[in-house]
Amino acid sequence: MAIDYLRVSVTDRCNLRCIYCYGMQECSFISRSEVLRFEEIERIVRLFGECGIRKVRLTGGEPLVRRNISQLVRKLVAIDDINELTLTTNGVLLDEMAEELKAAGLKRINISVDSAQKGNYRDITGFDLLEKVTQGIHKAIQVGLAPVKINSVILKGVNESQIPALAKLSIHLPVSVRFIEYCPTNRHTRPASDFIPNSQVRKAIEDKFGALSPTVDGDSNGPAVNLRIKNAAGTVGFISGRSSIFCQSCNRLRLTSDGMIKPCLYSSHHYDIKSLIRSGCGDGKIKELMKKILSEKGDFTKLTSSGEEFSMWNIGG
Repeated sequence: MAIDYLRVSVTDRCNLRCIYCYGMQECSFISRSEVLRFEEIERIVRLFGECGIRKVRLTGGEPLVRRNISQLVRKLVAIDDINELTLTTNGVLLDEMAEELKAAGLKRINISVDSAQKGNYRDITGFDLLEKVTQGIHKAIQVGLAPVKINSVILKGVNESQIPALAKLSIHLPVSVRFIEYCPTNRHTRPASDFIPNSQVRKAIEDKFGALSPTVDGDSNGPAVNLRIKNAAGTVGFISGRSSIFCQSCNRLRLTSDGMIKPCLYSSHHYDIKSLIRSGCGDGKIKELMKKILSEKGDFTKLTSSGEEFSMWNIGG
């Protein structure tokens, strides 16, 4: 399989405090001097493009809190080898930024929404901002950041009741609502026992709306199984990273906000590309490391990971 997809965390900061990401942990953010500068990200993406990367997703933390993020979008879409640039956001700032991002060249967007009920959303995220996020979803559709994908993590005893309401968004809106299985990454967030398998999520949807039918999704970059409620404008998807293993089909690398390349989300192994850049290394030496990373990608999987704890806001999912 060609490794052609790079997820780039542009910041570890976020304007929400979701219970499955931050939890009880004190937020110890990276020093701003250690966060990659835009020109460094641009150089890394350009050189990875020359090594075969074709698609890039901007993540965080929350990428829209990074000042002048649209400038970075413009820089990256101008790179000849990059065919698609996308972004994952919590949607809080999307209503005011969607048009600017689209004009800068962003193709499509994923929005994290774990509840369709105001109070429940506040309990999960720490903020009463569901209405603002909903406005952002509609604005993204309006400006053509398509397809809009909504990512939802379902936790036992927290938002199980929201499964039908979230799936219902796909009936009237041209969005893909994807249910992502919860996978704890450190001891400070929700316990592993809060995990609900997507088989149960699907059953809850079908109990409400009837059998789901197969559909074809043009996005080949992810592990989602995409289905459709009868006569729905959009789709529902299931990303089952806890109840199944899809390492063999994983085509992505991750660049953390402090300049580390992770070949696998769950592996403690990483490559310090920022040190090379800041020590004055030329493009040739940096590309040598990139080729090594790409060639060794298959050696690092969820099954071979060390089990080291990490925080999602530092890596970008």
